[in-house]
Amino acid sequence: MQVKRFFAADMRQAMKLVRDELGADAAIIGNRRIAGGVELTAALDYKLSALAPRVPNMELEDELRKTQSRIVTAQAELSLRGEADGNTNRQLFAGLPLTAGLPLTAAEPLSEPTYAAPARPAPAPAQSSAGIDPRALDSMRFELNSLRELMEVQLGTLAWNQLQGSRPAQANLYRRLQRIGLSGPLSRDLLAMITDIEEPRQAWRMLLAHLARMIAVPEVEPLEEGGVIAMVGPAGMGKTTTLAKLAARYVLKYGAQNVALVSMDSFRIGAQEQLKTLGRILNVPVTHVDPGQSLVQALDPLLRKRVVLIDTAGLQASDPALRMQLESLAGRGIRSKNYLVLATTSQKQVLTAAYHSYKRCGLAGCILTKLDETASLGEVLSLAISHELPVAYLTDGPRIPDDLHLPRRHQLVSRAVSVQMQEEPSEEAMADMFADIYHSPTKQVG
Repeated sequence: MQVKRFFAADMRQAMKLVRDELGADAAIIGNRRIAGGVELTAALDYKLSALAPRVPNMELEDELRKTQSRIVTAQAELSLRGEADGNTNRQLFAGLPLTAGLPLTAAEPLSEPTYAAPARPAPAPAQSSAGIDPRALDSMRFELNSLRELMEVQLGTLAWNQLQGSRPAQANLYRRLQRIGLSGPLSRDLLAMITDIEEPRQAWRMLLAHLARMIAVPEVEPLEEGGVIAMVGPAGMGKTTTLAKLAARYVLKYGAQNVALVSMDSFRIGAQEQLKTLGRILNVPVTHVDPGQSLVQALDPLLRKRVVLIDTAGLQASDPALRMQLESLAGRGIRSKNYLVLATTSQKQVLTAAYHSYKRCGLAGCILTKLDETASLGEVLSLAISHELPVAYLTDGPRIPDDLHLPRRHQLVSRAVSVQMQEEPSEEAMADMFADIYHSPTKQVG
C-alpha cells in the first residue's frame, strides 16, 4: 500500500492533486488543517475487504443515520453561537448521505444518491454553548467544511460517472456547456428546460436559445437615461478606459456641454492626470474627489449636467477606503447607477469575489470588457445570470469610442460558442462541474 500526503489551499485542490498523482482509485484516509491550507493523506491499494460491502444493508443504513444525526447535532450547537454563524453552517449537509468509518475514494461506482430529510434534532440547552472553547468551535467548523467539500467532490465524481452510463446524450450536452465555461448550476437549469427534446441538434439549439433569454439587458441605454453613472470594480478591469469610451460616445452624439467627469481614484499613480487629459480632449470638466471629501458636495455644482460619469479606485476588499467609497456611492443624496466592470479574461474566482465586494453599493448592472482577449465567456455570463445583473455595455478593443457596443443577447451567446474550448473537458473538470451542482442550494442532477 502506498501512502502519501498532499498539501493545498483548499480541499478541492487537494483532491485534484490526489487524482492526478495516485489516480481515481486512491483512498482518503485523513485530513487536517495546517497553516495556509489543508493536509490530505491518501493511500493507493487501500484494503477494503474488511469494510462494509458495496451493496446497501440495514446495518450500514443505520450507521449512516447515526453519523448524519451527530453532524446535525453539531450544527445545532454551532447555531447557538449566533445567527451569523448559524447561517454559515445550517445547510452544510442537509440531505447528503455520509459514510461512517469508510475512507472516501477519488472515484467509486455508486447507485443514484438519495437524499432523505434528516430528523430534526432536539434543541440543546442554551447554557451549554457558553462554555465552548472558541478554538474547539473553529476546529469543529473546519472539520464540517472539510467534510462537506470532500462529499461534494466525491458525489460529483460519482454522479458524473453514472450519468455517462445511464444518459449519454445528456452527458454530451453537459460537456458542450462545460466547453463554453458555464457553471454547473446554470447548466443543470438549462438542461431541465429541454427534458422533452431527444434530437441532439435541436436540443443544443434550444439550450442556446434559453441561455440567450436568461441574459438580462437594459431596456434603455444608460447614457440615454442620463444621471450619475459610476464605474466600480477591482483594479485592471478597464474602468477608466470604459469611462473614456462612454464619455466620447456621448460627446459625439450630444455634444460636450451636458456631460462631466468625476475621479475618485487618488490611489493609482497617474489616474487623475489620465482623466484630466481625457477632459481636455473632449472639452468636458473634470472634478477630483479626495478620500474623506463629501461626494454630495463635489457633485452639487454638476447637477445641471445631464450625464455625470464617475471613475472609482480599484481597491482590495479588505481596504477600509473601499468601504468608504462604496458607502459614498450608495448614499441617498447621490442616486448613482453603479455598474460593475468585469474583464472577461478574469478567472471565475476573481469575478465572484469582485461581485461580493462591490454589491454593497447597489449594482444597476455590469459592463463586460476585453472581449477581444478572452478565451471563454461562460464564467462571466454565469455570474451575470445567477446574480441577475443586466449587461449594459460590451467592449472589445482599445479604440475610443469605436470598441464600445450595446449588448445583443443572441450575438453574445454566439460569441461565447465561437470562443469555446476546442478540446473536450477532462473527467476532473466534469467532476468539478457536478461538485459545483451539489454545492448549489438545489442539489439535484440532470
